[in-house]
Amino acid sequence: MFTSNPCVRRVDNFQALATTPFAEGVNALCWERKLPGDFGEVVKLLGAGEGIVTLDASRLTSLRVSANGRAAIDIMLSDLRLLQELGRDPGLNCIHAYPRDEEPGPVATDVFSFHADSAPVEADTWLCTYHGAPSEGLRNEEAERKVDVPATRAALLKIFGGADDDAFREFLRENCYDLHYAPISGAQPYSFGVGHLWRIAVDWPGSPVPPCVHRAPAAGLGEARLLLIS
Repeated sequence: MFTSNPCVRRVDNFQALATTPFAEGVNALCWERKLPGDFGEVVKLLGAGEGIVTLDASRLTSLRVSANGRAAIDIMLSDLRLLQELGRDPGLNCIHAYPRDEEPGPVATDVFSFHADSAPVEADTWLCTYHGAPSEGLRNEEAERKVDVPATRAALLKIFGGADDDAFREFLRENCYDLHYAPISGAQPYSFGVGHLWRIAVDWPGSPVPPCVHRAPAAGLGEARLLLIS
């Protein structure tokens, strides 16, 4: 999955996941887990839907599931509680489809593009795919900001209609263009896997490490995805 990736560090429990600092180039922490339960049954009983459907405890516990389905629900609710106890505001989603850029232009900014999360203050992102295709990550040395690609920057300058100055850089920030990346030739994205709980670094002023570059599954969802994110 991410063998010999110096950007990723494995941990053995939730406490270590929450407290291990990002340092020395490590910008992704992973608590590898083999989860019991039938998450596919939960997805099936939730039924068809459109877009991103937010799930809460009342809806999940109202499902008439088998013992394996109940085990899956208990795990998801336990993860939600753990993050809430840390003061986070996690969400659990059943994702049937993500919105796509209607007119992506030189830089697509939807979740299928490799990107970094950002925040004005110290922050991190937590996520776990319980069912469906998992997220993918990209080592920082294998990623190039799309706005630094000369042809792409020239196209964005044409849209901006001005010089490559502070105003242009603010234009890039306002439209999140500067948060999206392209894999370099020969890059090998790594999978976040299913069932593993991740904590990844975001782009914030003063961060000791570069942000974790990641994306939603490139091949599309195929089937509904159960995702915890905070």
